[in-house]
Amino acid sequence: MKLERKHAVVLLGIAVWNVVTYLRFIKALVETPEDRPTGYYVAHSILIVVNLAIAGVLGTWGVKAYKASRVSGGRKPTV
Repeated sequence: MKLERKHAVVLLGIAVWNVVTYLRFIKALVETPEDRPTGYYVAHSILIVVNLAIAGVLGTWGVKAYKASRVSGGRKPTV
């Protein structure tokens, strides 16, 4: 697959967005004043872990694509 610098920036942007929004979600989940069933916390914790893992993968791809675009000097890098 050929990724350009603009693709790398989009991947990095999505990764950062996921981390920021889910860190806020973690904070809201911890500060929930209501008494919720355990399943609620388990389900949301799984969502958080999966989303942060996706952010890690997208961030890694974004960094690799960005570095490859810098090395190629304007040619389309393959990642």
